[in-house]
Amino acid sequence: MTYSELYRNGTGVLSRAGIPEAALDARLLLEFITGCDRTRLLTDPDTPVSDKDAKAYETVLSKRANHIPLQQLTGSCNFMGIDFAVNDKVLIPRQDSECLVEEAMRYVTDGSDILDMCTGSGCLLLSLMHYKNNCRGVGVDISEEALEIAGRNLEMLRRDGGLNGGDAVLLQGDLYEALGEHNRKYDFIISNPPYIRSDVISTLMPEVRDHEPRIALDGGDDGLDFYRGIISGAPAHLANYGMLFLEIGFDQAEDVSRILNEAGFRDISVIKDYSGNDRVISARYRV
Repeated sequence: MTYSELYRNGTGVLSRAGIPEAALDARLLLEFITGCDRTRLLTDPDTPVSDKDAKAYETVLSKRANHIPLQQLTGSCNFMGIDFAVNDKVLIPRQDSECLVEEAMRYVTDGSDILDMCTGSGCLLLSLMHYKNNCRGVGVDISEEALEIAGRNLEMLRRDGGLNGGDAVLLQGDLYEALGEHNRKYDFIISNPPYIRSDVISTLMPEVRDHEPRIALDGGDDGLDFYRGIISGAPAHLANYGMLFLEIGFDQAEDVSRILNEAGFRDISVIKDYSGNDRVISARYRV
C-alpha cells in the first residue's frame, strides 16, 4: 500500500470509532510508524509502504480506535516546545498547563530555587528550568512509576544541555514529607495537582477516564484535597515574598483563592487560559 492509501484508511478507521480529529491522528500515527513527514505525504503520496510498516500502522490505529491516547502510543508529547516522554503512568501534558509555565516565567529569575509538587512527567519544572538559567529544581511525586518518566525527561535535558547550568532532583513521597534533606525554603512552588472531583471522573472522555492514571486526576470529594495540602505546607517552604503557582479547574478559582487567603497568602491573581477559562492562580507569601 502507499502513504495516501494508508492515510485514507486510517482516517476512516478513526472516524468510525468517533475519535476527534481523526484525520490529524491518522497522519501523526503514520508519521510515527513510517518516519515520513507531512511534506512527504503531500508531495509523494504514492510512495509504497512496507508490509511491516503497514501492519504496525494497523496495530496502532486499532489501539487509537479504542481510545488509547495518541501520546501514549507515540510515547512523546510536545509541551512548551520540548518533546517530553510520556506513558500511561503520567498525566499527558496539556496546552492549558502551558499557561502556568508562561505565567511563572514572568517572575522566575535565573538562579531560582523551584519546587514542583505532583511533578508527574516533570514538564512544568523542566520547562521552567529550560527557559531560565542556573535554577535548582526539586520535583516531588508519590508515584514511583511517574518519577521514572520524569527521570527520563530530566536525563534528556541534562544530555542536551537544556538545563542551562541548573539541575534538579526527583523525590518520591507525599507532598512535603518527601523533601528530607531538601527541606528548605524555595523561591517558587508550582503544581498541577489532581483536582477533578471523584464523582466526575466517570463522566470524562474515555482517553482520560480509562487510560490516564486516576492518581493524577482524583482531587477528592470536592476536588480540593491537594490544594489544601500544598497550600497549608507552602508557608514553611517558601522564602519571604516567595510565590506559589497552581493550575486549577475552570470552576475552582473562588475556593482556591479562599484557601490561599486563609493560609496568609496575598497578591492572589487568577489567570485565564486561551479558551477564557480560569486556569492558574498565583499568590505571594509575606512573613
